[in-house]
Amino acid sequence: MDAEEMKRRTKLFAINIAQLMQKIPDSLVNKTYKGQMIRSSSSVGANYRASRRAKSNADFINKLKIVEEELDESLFFLELLLFFNESFSAEIKEIYKEGETLLKIIVSSIVSSR
Repeated sequence: MDAEEMKRRTKLFAINIAQLMQKIPDSLVNKTYKGQMIRSSSSVGANYRASRRAKSNADFINKLKIVEEELDESLFFLELLLFFNESFSAEIKEIYKEGETLLKIIVSSIVSSR
């Protein structure tokens, strides 16, 4: 997979999460988790794009590590949202699967860049 495809997929990950967050009702718990989901998922795409402009291999790896952390955080909050919103199970699980795939790709990129 090339860099342009990853840029597209990380952006789509954020868009899909944002669209899902608009559907989930605003309870006290959901409101907090939804806000965090928007921040972490959009950070995935933003930091991946930043990694493409890295000034060195060490900078590239550092930026990918941020992407890894934000993806992992996104997966954690998806798990929490699933617990409190079982009626959205199919949509959450679909996005979760893509997040796991992106995480595997990023970790593999980090390992191969070292």
